[in-house]
Amino acid sequence: MLAAMSGGVDSAVAAARAVDAGHDVVGVHLALSETPDALRSGSRGCCSREDAADARRAADVLGIPFYVWDFATRFREDVVDDFVAAYAAGQTPNPCLRCNEKIKFAALLDKALALGFDAVCTGHYARLVAGELRRAVDAGKDQSYVLAVLTRHQLAHAMFPIGDTPKPGVRAEAAERGLRVADKPDSHDICFIPSGDTRAFLGTRLGVRPGAVVDADTGAELARHDGVHGFTVGQRKGLGIDAPAADGRPRYVLGIEPATGTVTVGPASALDVRTIEAGRPVWSAGVAPGSRFECIAQVRAHGGVAAAVAEPAPDGLRVELQEPLRGVAPGQAVAIYRPDARGDVVLGSATITATA
Repeated sequence: MLAAMSGGVDSAVAAARAVDAGHDVVGVHLALSETPDALRSGSRGCCSREDAADARRAADVLGIPFYVWDFATRFREDVVDDFVAAYAAGQTPNPCLRCNEKIKFAALLDKALALGFDAVCTGHYARLVAGELRRAVDAGKDQSYVLAVLTRHQLAHAMFPIGDTPKPGVRAEAAERGLRVADKPDSHDICFIPSGDTRAFLGTRLGVRPGAVVDADTGAELARHDGVHGFTVGQRKGLGIDAPAADGRPRYVLGIEPATGTVTVGPASALDVRTIEAGRPVWSAGVAPGSRFECIAQVRAHGGVAAAVAEPAPDGLRVELQEPLRGVAPGQAVAIYRPDARGDVVLGSATITATA
């Protein structure tokens, strides 16, 4: 069993539980930066200077072998470059989801299996029950949404030991085990943006691409901007508009057109989405549940949930929401869950391409 150890409390306890379960565990920390000297210090992200040392100390406490594997080039190509390209195309990507799909359960898992390991163990808050991916017991920490991109093969070689425990219980267990990361703060920032300033990060890579912010109703130009990469659908602040709307209500980003550099803004009511078109569907069981089926759709890691009807198509997936959701943007993932009482079984996911 290979335990991916980020240097945080969750992956440390996950590795400990794998050891307790009788697995022959080896800890691995992923080096994901091509310029490690530029990494932030402190615990604001999952790639700070201290994280590798924290992971090593945890492995020492657990008495397991520990290695650092270099996936920096693959991470840049599959996660960072993908992130930049998506914003340049007017989309809103989720880099954590792409990291799970391309790095932890593709590059890492492939290497682990090639070396004779049977599975990869991580500190994600999710559960695997009889081969089905389910939400974590701790709804506030649930990460099944960012794992919904995993294939049947990948899930068969995955282990999520802490999904049945609320976060306070994980911290308490870490303290009891003598793990120094017991009180380490959770990471929230995008790990490869040390400053936390996404717009500035994208600006250095995409340069100035001037365009206009226009009113959805009148077509009037309200402001100029330096690039559509500074905006996401549903955004309210940082629009650069000096004058208030005629009705005095806030304006939100409704649409982004990268070819012309146009950012369209309007009232919150115009953000309502009832239909989602998505591509690159991945089904947890290997096949779609049916030609047309009821489900629960989720469009953000925490929130954006509605009952829906999904219909697979040759070029993707169409999801009809039974009640509107707001702030749904191309580039995001729509995760599909079984429509039972809890709605906690993941059926699959797809990347949103259009909304209506």
